[in-house]
Order: sequence, then C-alpha cells, then structure tokens
Amino acid sequence: MAEKILFTSESVAEGHPDKIADQISDAVLDAALAQDPYSRVACEVFTTTNCVIVGGEITTNATLDIEQIARQTLIDIGYTNEAYGIDGKTCEVRVLVHTQSADIAQGVDTSSDTQAIGAGDQGIMFGYATNETENLMPLAIELAHALVRKASVLRKSGEFKWARPDMKSQVTVDYTTETQIDTVLMSIQHDDDFDEQAFKAYVKKHIIDAVICDYGFTTPKRILINPTGRFVIGGPHGDAGLTGRKIIVDTYGGAARHGGGAFSGKDCTKVDRSGAYAARFVAKNIVAAKLAERCEIQLSYAIGVSEPISIAVDTFGTGKVEESVLLQAIRQNFDLTPAGIIDMLELRQPMYKETAAYGHFGRSDLDLPWERTSKVSALQQAVLAGVAQ
Repeated sequence: MAEKILFTSESVAEGHPDKIADQISDAVLDAALAQDPYSRVACEVFTTTNCVIVGGEITTNATLDIEQIARQTLIDIGYTNEAYGIDGKTCEVRVLVHTQSADIAQGVDTSSDTQAIGAGDQGIMFGYATNETENLMPLAIELAHALVRKASVLRKSGEFKWARPDMKSQVTVDYTTETQIDTVLMSIQHDDDFDEQAFKAYVKKHIIDAVICDYGFTTPKRILINPTGRFVIGGPHGDAGLTGRKIIVDTYGGAARHGGGAFSGKDCTKVDRSGAYAARFVAKNIVAAKLAERCEIQLSYAIGVSEPISIAVDTFGTGKVEESVLLQAIRQNFDLTPAGIIDMLELRQPMYKETAAYGHFGRSDLDLPWERTSKVSALQQAVLAGVAQ
C-alpha cells in the first residue's frame, strides 16, 4: 500500500510558557515605542514557577514600568491563580535590563547613505506564501492557530469550563489525493476536578469540529484530546518559558525555511524581525498577483550595511514567469534596506504584542502592514515589462 502524503504543523496558545515570554517581551517593546518610536529594544524573558525574569538591552527616552507590564500581561492571559503555575498579581518579577551595546549601535547608525541605517546584525531571513488558504498561509499552521485561538476565546468567556491557559494543537493534513484533515491533536490544561468525558466532548464539538467545518472540511479521521488523560500541571510550573523558543509556530509551521532568528522583543532595526516581515510582504504580493502559486523569498544582511547582501526567489516550479524576471520586479518595487523596510511597513509603531501569540503572518484579525497586498498591481506591470524586454 502506498504511503500517504502527510504534513503536520503545531501551534501553542497564549498561555504556553514560551508564549508568555514572547508576549511580555513584545509588550515591553510596544510600551517603549508608544512613547519613543526610535526606541532600541532587545528584550528577553524567562519564566518559571511563579517567577518572571526580564533582561536585555533597551535604549529609549520612554519611561517604562517593566514589572507592571509583565504582571499585566500575565493577568490579561488569565494567569491569576498560583495553581495555574504563575499568578500575575503575586509572582516574583526581576528586571535586569541595561542599555544597548555601543558596538551594535554603531553598526545600526553607520551607513554609506546618511538617510539610511545599517542592519543591526548579520543574518538570513525567509518569507513564504501559498495560495492554499485565503490568507496565503499553509493550511496546517493556519488550522493549528485557529484551534488554540478558539479554545482560548471560549476559555476567557467562561463558556469553556475547567480550561486553563496552557494549550497546544497539532494538525496533520493529508495531500494524497484530495486535501483532507487526517489528524487533530489538542492538549489543554484543565482544573484538577474536571469531568474528563464532558471536557473532551466539548473540545471535539465546540472547538475541533467547529474550526474544521469553518474551513470547509469534514471531521478529521483521527482526533486526540489530552492523550495522556490529565494535564493539570502546566504553564510555567510545568515547563520553563523563554522568549523566541517557538519560531516555527511564529512563522509557517515548517512548510517553509526559517532563518533562525526569533522576532519577539526586538525593535525594527533588528533584521531578524523586519527582514522576515519584508520577505513575507514580498512573497505574499507575488502570490496575490498570481505570479506564482507558492513563493519563498530569502534575504541576507551584514551588520552596518544597508543593502541586502542577497535576494533569492524560489517558486517551486509554480511561477508564471522566470524567477529572474520576478527578482528584477522585486528590486524595482521593494526597498529592502532596513530604513526602506521600516518606512514601507510602518514598523515604528506599537503593534507587536498581538503578534506574539497565534502567528506573525496570515493574521486577518489584525491590520498588519506586511500582510497587505498593496504591491500586486505594480508587480504585475513590472513583470509584463520584464517579459517584453
């Protein structure tokens, strides 16, 4: 019997320990940008049982109460009881923050073009888009995000009884013949005195079946809900959390490559973040313009240098024109210097905490500049001119 063609992606909810850290990091960034749009922020968070440590480098004119930002983020997520692993009202919060390295600052501030800035570090970044979903995201990661997000909304409303903030999902898509959902796995933290049968029935009917139906699919072939039977000990008590430890969840669920750099807690001069957003912006506009069914963009940078070292395009054989023509159109229509990206994508505004859970891409619930398809017409015209040459 022939093997099935399967692909799996996972997501985690806002109450997952690593996502707690990401959200605190980006909440600090947003607070700095709200007062000083030119803040330089590299904020890292570690969390464990009833404790949060915030460290890193911040250079800003803003006045920040980082301890209160951390506490409020925990409370907003729903961590208001020590039984959940951490309580935002009473937990220990340690702040270990200093100013940015002068060597790094020199690399950002110095450029051959006085109107530009240099990249804050070397590195490679990837962006991806596919026509598989309306948001031009891979199906598996889109479904995985939708599942934990719906569960979190129901938890916060009080409708989802016994649920606690820590949750994970995993979706396996079967591409063997026609696209269908093979397996859905959900692990959801719950109260000690829960009714297991009622809990699992609720998850299946109101979360899994509802989300899968919304996307036009029938009930998955296999559903696994808390397969170990119990998930009481969770949150930072069950596992320590760190900023930047869920980078595949943040991007494309493994359907595309990742440069390796995390996003959260970094201001827009860090190309780990801004370069990845720009690469997604380029790839999404190419697919939205119907110039390819799938597109992956790679950008690379050197510290202190404005222009990208390289730009690479891969359409996986789905491109409607030669990739060299697409590359020329990209160079004509996208300023991929750090300053150009910051201006093009309006990155000096506070908007990052909301991206720190449920993905940075494909977010139809947020008006994120890198998710807009404002370059479609320009790309189509540039490609036509390039083909005619």
